[in-house]
Order: sequence, then C-alpha cells, then structure tokens
Amino acid sequence: MGKILIVDDTLFMRTLLKNILFSGGHTIVGEAENGEDAIAKYQELKPDLVTMDVVMPKKNGIEALQGIREIDPNAKVVMCTAVGQEQMVKLAVKSGAKGYIVKPFQAPKVLEEVKNVLGA
Repeated sequence: MGKILIVDDTLFMRTLLKNILFSGGHTIVGEAENGEDAIAKYQELKPDLVTMDVVMPKKNGIEALQGIREIDPNAKVVMCTAVGQEQMVKLAVKSGAKGYIVKPFQAPKVLEEVKNVLGA
C-alpha cells in the first residue's frame, strides 16, 4: 500500500478519490488544489504516488507533472482525466505519467491502476 498525494482543484473529487484509496488500504499523505501547490507538497511529503487532475488553475496537471519529474525523475504520477481528453493523456504519458484514470471514477479501476503503478 502506498502513501498518496491527491491533486485536484475540486474538493468533491479529492474527497471521492480519498475515500476510494483509503478503502483500498492506502494512506493519503496530503492534498493539493492546483499545480503549484502539488509541486511544493511533493517536495515536502515525498509520496509514493500522486493522483493528478489535468485541468487546474495556476499550473495545470501536465505542467505540475513536469515540475515534479524535474525534482524526481522516478516520480509515480497517475493522471485523472475526463472522458474526451485523450490528447491530454497522450501528452501526460509523453511527459512521464505512469498511468491514468478516467472520471467519473470507478473504485475497482482506480485501485487497479494505483496498484499497477506502485508495483511498477
């Protein structure tokens, strides 16, 4: 089980992910609501994995992913994307994302993707 940082600008989505991940035995070490905060919290908390929303204020998820990978090239980041954002997912994977989950979240798929990435 991993220590996870949840990054999403919407409290509802952070809470939903937190509940899913907690039910899977993971520890939530922190939350961030924008890309700038995500980079700072990553440095501070050193999580095993980050769930990262794509569309956020200040820095979007792709920019935050790139910032985190500059700090830690081995960072494990799973992008959270809405249906229809395939181009963003492709860009995220090119930028170093290890996986992605699609909104609306389905608990079994979220937990499976997190397990796969943590095991990688």
